[in-house]
Amino acid sequence: MFFCLLALTLLTRGTESQINLATCRYPLGMHDKTIPDEDITASSQWYESTGPQYARLHREDGDGAWCPAGLLQPEDVQFLQIDLHKLFFIKLIGTQGRHAWATGKEYARFYRVDYSRNGERWLSWKDHQGHQVIKGNEDAYDVVLTDLRPPIIARYIRIIPVTQVAMTICMRVEIYGCVWSDGLISYSMPEGETYVSSGHAVAFLNDSTYDGYLENRRLCGGLGQLTDGVQGLDDFTESHQYTVWSGYDYVGWRKDTSQNGYVEMEFTFDRPRNFTEMKVHCNNMISMGVRIFQRSECLFKPRPQADWDAERVGEVVAPDERNAKMVRIALQQRVGSSILCRFYFADRWLMFSEIYFLSDMDIAIPTLVTLPPTTGSTGSTEAPWVNTTERRTETTFPFTISRPLGKSDESRTSVLVGCLVAIILLLVVIIVLILWKQYIQKRLDIAPRRILEEDATVRLSFYSYTIGSGNQTQIHQSNPTYERIFPLDLDYQQPSKPLRKLPELSQSAEDSVCSGDYAEPDLTKSTPHQGFQNNVPHYAETDIVNLQGVTGNNMYAVPALTVDSLTKKDISVGEFPRNQLRLKEKLGEGQFGEGTGYIRVISVCGGTNLLEGLLDFLEMSSSEFCNQPDLVAVKMLRPNVTKTARNDFLKEIKIISRLKHPNIIRLLGVCVRDDPLCMITEYMENGDLNQFLSQREIRSQFTTANNIPSVRVQNLLYMSTQIASGMKYLASLNFVHRDLATRNCLVGNSYTIKIADFGMSRNLYSGDYYRIQGRAVLPIRWMAWESILLGKFTMSSDIWALGVTLWEMFTLCKEQPYSVLSDEQVIENTGEFFRDQGRQIYLSKTPLCPSPIFDLMMKCWSRDIKDRPTFEDIHHFLVEQLDSMV
Repeated sequence: MFFCLLALTLLTRGTESQINLATCRYPLGMHDKTIPDEDITASSQWYESTGPQYARLHREDGDGAWCPAGLLQPEDVQFLQIDLHKLFFIKLIGTQGRHAWATGKEYARFYRVDYSRNGERWLSWKDHQGHQVIKGNEDAYDVVLTDLRPPIIARYIRIIPVTQVAMTICMRVEIYGCVWSDGLISYSMPEGETYVSSGHAVAFLNDSTYDGYLENRRLCGGLGQLTDGVQGLDDFTESHQYTVWSGYDYVGWRKDTSQNGYVEMEFTFDRPRNFTEMKVHCNNMISMGVRIFQRSECLFKPRPQADWDAERVGEVVAPDERNAKMVRIALQQRVGSSILCRFYFADRWLMFSEIYFLSDMDIAIPTLVTLPPTTGSTGSTEAPWVNTTERRTETTFPFTISRPLGKSDESRTSVLVGCLVAIILLLVVIIVLILWKQYIQKRLDIAPRRILEEDATVRLSFYSYTIGSGNQTQIHQSNPTYERIFPLDLDYQQPSKPLRKLPELSQSAEDSVCSGDYAEPDLTKSTPHQGFQNNVPHYAETDIVNLQGVTGNNMYAVPALTVDSLTKKDISVGEFPRNQLRLKEKLGEGQFGEGTGYIRVISVCGGTNLLEGLLDFLEMSSSEFCNQPDLVAVKMLRPNVTKTARNDFLKEIKIISRLKHPNIIRLLGVCVRDDPLCMITEYMENGDLNQFLSQREIRSQFTTANNIPSVRVQNLLYMSTQIASGMKYLASLNFVHRDLATRNCLVGNSYTIKIADFGMSRNLYSGDYYRIQGRAVLPIRWMAWESILLGKFTMSSDIWALGVTLWEMFTLCKEQPYSVLSDEQVIENTGEFFRDQGRQIYLSKTPLCPSPIFDLMMKCWSRDIKDRPTFEDIHHFLVEQLDSMV
């Protein structure tokens, strides 16, 4: 039926001279042996008969597949490498296990893909949400085809099996794509910006799939969305995909941030080429201040070591009132290995979605014929990639695409009739499936979603609390039984029918949840740094006041009694003149308070007078304030919020103003005399730690020689000690962060770290949070088991999150925690911690992580709270480890 659809498309469309990238899905030669044995290598092999040459899809040669030596451990990195000898545009990967005529049963349930364009710099493929791990096979025989979105442009491909438990792995693969005839190996350009209208972000126009690195706000050394084959829609706020953010298909720049009125881009190619034409797909949404560029100028470099030619190729672009448009620029048969182009603004915004190059090395597309296996043909099935000038809807066909040889008119008519009948039947089947799916979904919505294999999620009764008396601790509950509640709902609700009792917690688990050694403030003192007196309810079991953080998530949780003592004091920062703030860029947006209370804008502000004004306001010298004080972050509260939201905002200001530590983002000032209410905090120029590390490699001779951004293990340890120091300070005040992760740690100069909470408000990290039935969102991959199952947020749950944060750092943030598990499987794994039967899954040790540091992580992930170290212990240990490496 799918073949009929394809044939119908080809027959009705007629002969075309150009190919759509949606059909760039040709097998590259694993099955038909176009790729010879010597171009397929591996890190290891179990036996000679399971060598890499046998990793060919749908073949049973040798012992039936490639199998790496020994049992594959979770921390192992074994790979199958394929050399394609030239650049290919790769859109699809097919995998299969070892069947061996029903005698084998090994297969890879998950795998990763690394790729390289030159064999030296290796990159890890990630999907649109930043996930690296791809779901593989569920049995040894069936083929699983996976679309690579975004696609890969590379010469070398590595398939890396992934497992969570030790097991035998065997694989067969095929790679699908077509020749990358552009020859473009990298482009360099300014970083994309955010389109803001009326104080709200309309579109995020960054190159989110760029595989190079960011340096001084310029993307260098990679390829990304401008070469993914997807042309943006007329409305740049919309996308072909439903799982991405607004503006995803475009990269855009604002004119007022450009010093010279143009965007400069440099393109590097695999070899010198004779260029005939460049095609740029632009957005032309004039109503939004977006136009195609006014004119372009291009310089050429004939060889990599040569200088730029003095003669420029320039072209003025005629104005056009249409929307998205493909602009053709004649390159006049100029020869070059690199091209430097400037695109001049015609309006406030310039947006590109694709850039193509044509040179005299391009050849016409041959008719592709798929020969039967019995012919034994070893001819290449490659088809050169030629760019289309018009956008066609991207279509996915899970099989090899071929074009039949010449057909008579009569046979064409028969095929058309047959295909039309097949289409009608297919539509009927689809309608039936949709109706059935809707019926099932309605049935499923009646009952709460099941998370664990057990009958229900459990948590302690809401009315439980502890009272300390000397060294004794008594546990009181108004209802001693466990109750079924909505999974992960932090608000207790009454069941609609009698509840079935669940197995009670063990004494160790009960102790771990209800007790622990915490610093407890003495409310009789003038400072919140002291401990509680006896007979005062423990803060973790009393009413916890959740404070909205700088971007709207729950940054801190503070005991109500401590809040009362703190909010009786005046705000310790002064009123800053509102007219000295200059809006520069929106950083994020989030919800604040209840009802209609929202964070309106998070802004980076600057101005010529702000530096002096801010320093005078803070009564500080420029040497005391080293993080560029002309840039600050401002949180604004929408004027028409509820009284409760307004009071919460003021309460947060009073408490956060008391936080003064070199590793905590500092509140600098407020604007509360009139609406909108604002709080002004520090802004760190180097961004968050997640992006900072993910754009770097571990330092080596190669990174130094090639000027690739890198870090040392000592740098990672130094940053870790600062995070522990900041958390130690928060713990001394009984502050619970609740969202500690690298995305919430900001980086300054010389690897300085300050803890904040910018993560939840940024679209970039939406995949790190799990939404509960459209309501609350939780960072479950960083949360302790008792926080997920029992709703307990304590300093010990922050210690668990610190262990995950350290794991992120020693992976250089290249992988999301538990990336091989779905969100539901992560929650199921917390149930294994609750049951404590030894089946729980931990994060595995990373190659960069020293063994003592990983041992510390494992202690942070102890099942019982009392077995976890304190922040003071962690900080002292990390300082000792850092000193030992100096």
